[in-house]
Amino acid sequence: MLMLSGIASAQNLPSLLSGRNINSTFAIVAYDKETQKWGVAVATNNIYVGNSTIYIEPGVGAAAVIAETEPEYGINALKNLKLGSSPAQAVNATMQADVMPDYRQFGIVDKNGSTFGYTGHALSYWKGCAGHREGAGYVVLGNQLADSVLVRMADGYEKTTGSFAQRLLSALSAGQAAGGQLSGKQSAALRVDGINTAWYNRIDLRADNDVNPVNSLQTLLNYHEGRIILNRSIAEIQSGKIAGGRQLLSQATVLLKGWYGIYGKLATAFIMTGEEEKAIRIIRDALQHQEGWKENLSAFYYLKEHATFRKLVNESSFSEKDWAAAIQQELNMGKNVAALALLKQKIPRYPASSGLQYLLAKAMLASGNNAAAKEALHQAIKLDPENGDAKRMLAEGI
Repeated sequence: MLMLSGIASAQNLPSLLSGRNINSTFAIVAYDKETQKWGVAVATNNIYVGNSTIYIEPGVGAAAVIAETEPEYGINALKNLKLGSSPAQAVNATMQADVMPDYRQFGIVDKNGSTFGYTGHALSYWKGCAGHREGAGYVVLGNQLADSVLVRMADGYEKTTGSFAQRLLSALSAGQAAGGQLSGKQSAALRVDGINTAWYNRIDLRADNDVNPVNSLQTLLNYHEGRIILNRSIAEIQSGKIAGGRQLLSQATVLLKGWYGIYGKLATAFIMTGEEEKAIRIIRDALQHQEGWKENLSAFYYLKEHATFRKLVNESSFSEKDWAAAIQQELNMGKNVAALALLKQKIPRYPASSGLQYLLAKAMLASGNNAAAKEALHQAIKLDPENGDAKRMLAEGI
C-alpha cells in the first residue's frame, strides 16, 4: 500500500513551530454549467501557490488541494472521476493510503457540478478558522483564516456578475477583503479551462511572489479579457460597425491599462476609428513607461502629419526594417497609395531587400496589378530564396 507523507511531498517551506510544511491557504473550485468550464482560484502566504494546488481536466472535473498539500489527492481525484467515481469516492483510496489524512484539505467538483469538500481535523488546532462550504457547483475552503472568510467567498462567487473567471476571482478578493489568512499573503493563482476552449483562451494566471497577489491576479485577468475585447472591437470596426467597435474599444482601453506590449494594437484600433489623437496619447503613454517602446514608432509613421507625433519620431534613424514596418502598417490600414510612394523611395536605397520586394508585391496586388506583383515576388525570392512569405504568396497563384 502506498503511504503518503506530507512532510516529503508538500510544496511549502517547513513551519518553524511544527516542523511541518503547513500551507495556510484559501481557495475556490467550481464548475460553470453555462460555459462548461472548470476553475480554481487560490491564495496563500507562501510563494507559487499554483504549483501543486490546482488540478483541472475539462470534461472530467477539478480539484483544489491545500493545507498540508499532497498532489496525489488531485491527481487521483481526476483519474477516478474519469472512471466514474463520485467526488467523495474519488479520493477514498488516497485517504486510506495516507498516514496523515487529518492534515489534508481539498475541494472537488465533477463534470456535472457535484461537489465534495474535506477539512482534516488537525487543521482545527491551527490558529484561525479552518473549514469548507459547498454550494451549487462549487466548494470554498481554507485554513488559518479570519472568521468570515469562507462566507464572504461564497457570497462573492454567487452574487458577482461577469465571466466565470471574474466570479472565481471575486470570491478570492472577497476572502482577502474579509481578512484572508491571519499569517499574511504572498501568492495567488487562477486557472480556468473548458471543453473546446482554444489554447489561447485558457486562463492560467499566477502572482508567484507579490505584496498584493490577489490584486495582481485581477490585473492579469483584466489583461486576458481586455485582449479578447480588443480583438472583438477590431473585428467590429473592420466590418463597418464603428459605433459598436468604439464601445468595445473603450472597455478594452480600461482593462488593458499598463500592458504596454499591446498598446501598439490599441493605438491601431483608435486609428481605424478615426481617433488619431487618442492613438497618439496611447503611444505617448507607452513611451513614458517603457523606453524600449520607441522601437515600435516606425510602424506609426503614417501619423507623421501630426505635430505631436513628429516630436516623438526621428525618421533619419530608421533602418530598413523600420521602413518595412512603416510600409506594412500602411498596407494593413488600407493606405495603399502611401505605401507605394514609400516603396518607390526606399527600394532604390535598399536594392538587396527581399522584404521590401515582398511588400511591393502586396501593394501591387492590392492595386490590381497582378503581373507587377508576380514580378516583385520573383525578385524577392531571388534576393532571398528562404523568404517564406513570398513563396507562399506566389504558390497561391496570384
